[in-house]
Amino acid sequence: MTRPVRVLFFATARTAVGRAEVDWPVPPGGISAAALAGELETAYPALARTLVTSRLVRNGRYVRRRSERVRPGDEFAIHPPYGGG
Repeated sequence: MTRPVRVLFFATARTAVGRAEVDWPVPPGGISAAALAGELETAYPALARTLVTSRLVRNGRYVRRRSERVRPGDEFAIHPPYGGG
């Protein structure tokens, strides 16, 4: 059995989805970061507005190309712009 990707949502992404994380199934060979973001947007339409300006992170490193593969067992995070102090 293939392990899912652990998807983490921060700030407005968390608000849009209504939870901090989900386990998301991906094919054994993985999926592009863009395709995974698209699937999440389809599942959570309120996330669409946030995804436009969000940084995607795979296993603790920023995704530089949205064609980068996200594989089973990876951690994938959506970081919208946020500030604080």
